[in-house]
Amino acid sequence: MNTTENNGVKIELRSWRPEDLAVLVKLANDESIAANLTNSFPHPYTEAHGEQFIHRAASESPTRLFCITVNDEVAGAIGLHPQSDIFLENAELGYWLGKNFRGKGVMTESVKMAVKKGFSHFPHIKRIFARPFGSNMGSRRVLEKAGFKMEAVLKGTILKNGKTEDEYIFGIRRS
Repeated sequence: MNTTENNGVKIELRSWRPEDLAVLVKLANDESIAANLTNSFPHPYTEAHGEQFIHRAASESPTRLFCITVNDEVAGAIGLHPQSDIFLENAELGYWLGKNFRGKGVMTESVKMAVKKGFSHFPHIKRIFARPFGSNMGSRRVLEKAGFKMEAVLKGTILKNGKTEDEYIFGIRRS
């Protein structure tokens, strides 16, 4: 399932395209997005960052990095990151959404679709997990609404912008 309807709004997960670059850069160059992601997500977010991201997304097979669209408008990103070594039956879920699309159920539906894709495209994956910052209540609510269970809280394990944060671990298992 690549598309869903939520209160009359069409939400789709699709591959990134070169023509998405300008909107990607505009949306991703938002401090509130970078503030809730690892330091590997740059801020400011430049055209060069966007080009590298779209190139990486297009080179993966099966697709693991998806463009979230709302009524055919680029709204954000969601990705599955299969793990390796002793964690190879797990994939980490990461995502962000442009400010104007938040609070409308878009990310909850996107997470549900990404989980379905993850379990269908990666048959060896038995668990998909996400690790939101303790202060990111919106992300924690999204995961709970999408069927994830809180598995652990690791106190003071994140240092972001000089502030220590708790790490919440949420997981969902193949049923």
